[in-house]
Amino acid sequence: MTQQPQLSVPDQIRQLEGARKLVLGDVTYYPQVIQATLPIIGPTALVEFRRWGAEFLAEAFATPAVPLGQKETLSLLVLETLKLLVEDANQDVMVLRGVIQAAASIYPLALRWIPDCRDDDYAINNSYDTATWQRMTAIKTRILRIWDTAPLTVRICCIKFAQRVVLAQTPSINPEPRRGDPLDISLVMIPPSHPVLDRSNLEAEAFGLLDRMLGALQENSSDALIVDSTLNTLSILVRARPATSSRILNTVLNFNPLKLANSPMTPKTKVLVKSMEKTTRMLLIHLSRRDPHNPLTGRIQQYVERLVRSRAEIFDESRKRALAEASAAGEAKRQRTGPTSAQPQIDTSPLKPGPHSLAEVFTMTTNEGLKNFHVGDTVPAALAAKISVRTISQLDPQLLERAIASVRDRLGALYEAQQQPINPETAPLDVEEDEDDYEPDYYAAEDTEQLLNKLDSSPSDERRELQNPALDGLALPTFRLPPPPTLNPEQAVKVGQGSIARVFGTMRTLEDPAVKKTKAGINRLAASSYDRDSWVTVITRLATRANAGLDVSIKDEDNQLALSGSHLSNSIREMLYTYILEDFRKRIEVAVSWLSEEWYNDRVQQRALSSSTSPHEIPAHYEKWALRLLDGFLPYLHSQDKVLTRFLSELPELSAAILSRVKTLCRDPSLVSLSLTSLYYLVMMRPPVRNLALDTVQDIWTDYEDSRPIAAKYLQKWRPGFLEAAKQNASENSTPVGAGATAIAT
Repeated sequence: MTQQPQLSVPDQIRQLEGARKLVLGDVTYYPQVIQATLPIIGPTALVEFRRWGAEFLAEAFATPAVPLGQKETLSLLVLETLKLLVEDANQDVMVLRGVIQAAASIYPLALRWIPDCRDDDYAINNSYDTATWQRMTAIKTRILRIWDTAPLTVRICCIKFAQRVVLAQTPSINPEPRRGDPLDISLVMIPPSHPVLDRSNLEAEAFGLLDRMLGALQENSSDALIVDSTLNTLSILVRARPATSSRILNTVLNFNPLKLANSPMTPKTKVLVKSMEKTTRMLLIHLSRRDPHNPLTGRIQQYVERLVRSRAEIFDESRKRALAEASAAGEAKRQRTGPTSAQPQIDTSPLKPGPHSLAEVFTMTTNEGLKNFHVGDTVPAALAAKISVRTISQLDPQLLERAIASVRDRLGALYEAQQQPINPETAPLDVEEDEDDYEPDYYAAEDTEQLLNKLDSSPSDERRELQNPALDGLALPTFRLPPPPTLNPEQAVKVGQGSIARVFGTMRTLEDPAVKKTKAGINRLAASSYDRDSWVTVITRLATRANAGLDVSIKDEDNQLALSGSHLSNSIREMLYTYILEDFRKRIEVAVSWLSEEWYNDRVQQRALSSSTSPHEIPAHYEKWALRLLDGFLPYLHSQDKVLTRFLSELPELSAAILSRVKTLCRDPSLVSLSLTSLYYLVMMRPPVRNLALDTVQDIWTDYEDSRPIAAKYLQKWRPGFLEAAKQNASENSTPVGAGATAIAT
């Protein structure tokens, strides 16, 4: 028998492309084609075949034309091949991309296959198939391991794979999966008592992957491709998985896509900045339109408006500079429009007899159009002044001297015409020497008090002249404006609130300084520069110091003044509270500055009270507003937040009430570490409150069992006696551990 000649690689690729065209025309051929091509595209095949096979499998499992049940069956056939391909350390980049994309489509199918959630049946028919889940887990582990070290194109595919894992391992918005979308494969499809899949572990892994995805935004990465890929995967998560929406939106709202604009603006940097800014803006606009009733919609709109303004300022400035440079380059050409050889003709002839206006005195042209042109109606005064100075500086000195001499002659002629006396011999018959058409009105330009002051300081002759009774009949009564109406306390409070609102509006328009300046301390000048920090200092001192001493409980005629001052200060405090909570992570400095001013004011008032002879009650504001701020932002913290530790470390004074708010975080098991870490930081870095912080750690150990492993580690070093007593009480079983620990702590 003659041996068939072996086809070349391009010929075999053409045959494989023919098979691909076949299945694209009729999807029922997919099982046969996949089974026939698996041996050709295996891990030992040539790289050309592996590339084609990875791309083909990714396309096959991504197409919506293939039924879900058929995809599920086909996934069982290709998992082993995908596992061998992805585990090759020297695998081709294009092969890795196709394998990861295929795995992203297969992962929800594998999760659906193990508990067999098809139709209306929740029976665990496939729980015996642990080998399939082990293969899928091995593929997932390998993809997540190479996520951070792979080439950029592979990392983008890893982000897509992580998104599909998060979608599959988190609860869906449909509480009953049998009635929802069959393509929406989520954690609710897995029965609680499944022998292979643990729902709690899968959900914890999903949120861990979500945090890893959001890491690129939390770190303000400058890699535009990674950032855009991450942002493009978040929309479906926010829409289909409500449990992830709050975390995602807070991260996106804290992300600054214009960070690269601080570096030298090269053409590449411009493209990167525009890409990240547009992707972020489009994502937030899409989310706000789909869910206009979301509590974060207001913050989203403010963020988008601020983003648009910042982008316009960054990129419009460069265009203005280019236009200015082009204008400077073209000035030489425009200078040719001036006179060349012939001097401009001006009219320096004297004015004709008769009355004339001041404009006619300075008019040197015979053009009627220019004479009737009124500059004040069309040209601003500042612009007219600039044009005049520039024109005069370019005039010929001789021409300017001629014009000045002509104006001087005209003014002299007008003055002489006005001072010429009337000759009765040559005057007209209807004019008499002692008769004038105009009789001036005599009026008192000064009131009585001014006249008396002038009499006291004037010489005797002048005093007698001013006291001449003949002038008294000619004096007119002095006109006085009515005094303004007095403001009642309610009107004063309303006007004050309007002024403070304008100050807040000015402060909101100022951006955070690019370079943080060193604080000057509690005695710094309030407004030494026109920046956000200066306005914050002004506002906080208006709230704390403006009415110091007026908000005490007094019962006298100034009670209304004290009441209005107290209302105004409380209004400022409410505005500060709202302003800080709008973006508490970025405005925590404002909170600390404000509370420091409140603490300082409370101490000054207490010192004044101790030296006062009439004791009265002084309200304390520091602890009240510190507790309100904690209650405001504690519900929005996550396990990786550092704002709580910073807030507690910079407060001027800590109390048991403040630390008790930190203790309430331990109700959420994911925030136990954050709460205890913040308290331990106080133990290490603030010795004056060490015992108070350790008492709070003891209470956490007593009240929350989930926190005991971490709390015990801290208590073992600082209060070992407490743990020993608690263990002894637990071993004796005389009282519960919690009650014994509480007794010891007290």
